[in-house]
Formats: sequence, C-alpha cells, structure tokens
Amino acid sequence: MTEPTESLIEYPSDFPIKVVGIMHDEFAQTIVEVVTVHDPDFHAGKVEMRPSSAGKYLSLTLTVRATSREQLDNLYRELSSHPMVKFVL
Repeated sequence: MTEPTESLIEYPSDFPIKVVGIMHDEFAQTIVEVVTVHDPDFHAGKVEMRPSSAGKYLSLTLTVRATSREQLDNLYRELSSHPMVKFVL
C-alpha cells in the first residue's frame, strides 16, 4: 500500500521540466549536461527553447524520463541551485 504523501506520478514516465535562466550562449548546453547526469538517455533534441519577449531570459522545456521520485527530487535540487538558473517549474 502506498502512503498518501507518495508521488502521483507513475514511473517510469516522460516528465517535462521548465528551466528559466538569463540569456547566455552556454545556458542550454549547461542545463542539458546537468539533466544528462540524472537521465543518461536524455537527448538534447528534446529541448524546447523560448526567449523572453525582451530577450533577457531563456526558457527551456526538457522532457526527462522519470524513473523515481528520488531522481526527480535530485534533478530539481541540482537545477534550482545552479548559478545560471533563475527558477525551475
């Protein structure tokens, strides 16, 4: 029996994560490298990029293969603490 505090996500599944940071030439590649540590099969071709209207920020949507809540938690922690990242959704 699972606890009510357990994840509502079924594993494994494809899980989109949005990462926003300051527009920088290496931002997308850096974030892809972080994601690949947690999802070794991640492919950079799965990244959707959208610059902000003023061009100051870049939003990346990355669809990872989530295999556990622990994996997602660790990925969110690493992305959220990265100096190039403003926020993660």
